[in-house]
Amino acid sequence: MDPNYSPPQDPLVVLHEDAEVLLVDKPAGLLSVPGKGPDLADCLITRIQAAFPQALLVHRLDRDTSGVMIFAMTPHAQRHLGLQFEKRMTRKTYVARVWGVPAEPSGLIDLPLIVDWPNRPLQKVCHETGKSAQTEWKRIKDDGETSRIRMHPKTGRSHQLRVHMLALGHPILGDPFYATGAARDYPRLMLHSEELRFKHPQGGRSIKIRAKAPF
Repeated sequence: MDPNYSPPQDPLVVLHEDAEVLLVDKPAGLLSVPGKGPDLADCLITRIQAAFPQALLVHRLDRDTSGVMIFAMTPHAQRHLGLQFEKRMTRKTYVARVWGVPAEPSGLIDLPLIVDWPNRPLQKVCHETGKSAQTEWKRIKDDGETSRIRMHPKTGRSHQLRVHMLALGHPILGDPFYATGAARDYPRLMLHSEELRFKHPQGGRSIKIRAKAPF
């Protein structure tokens, strides 16, 4: 973890709030949960609980990823949403800018992932010991040098989208872990959680919450 952790001080952006769920637009550079040590204590869940003391964690986004995150407002909602994530009943949509232009307009990346122990927290593709990971992707547009990609992770492995796009030969721009050279020379990781679809814990109706990418 970066010893010079300097999270953004943007005000909380609430996308949706009711008695059971709270959805916010997480800024890039802010931890979802506290890291180890007092210098990594500032995080999204802490900021949210200052305003909504009853809020409970359901899932996480990487520190450098922005976008839609959902929190439960009751223990019932936390259990209900937790099962939806576990059983892959939610649908997550991400948008990213990547280096280069994929030869195909879309595809499915099916490459198993595991932590790269000597280089933690990095992950790597490993066909022997990796856990199953699949990402659907589609090229939205390109400028000849970089591309905008929309992705639907079918699994939720750590760094999945980042490693899968790297494996495709198109690292996400600004990625401090996996991008190199000019691809790394961007002010932030160009990865954003654009949309989350889920079943509401009270009544089960389908809900879709979006947050426009800031890049």
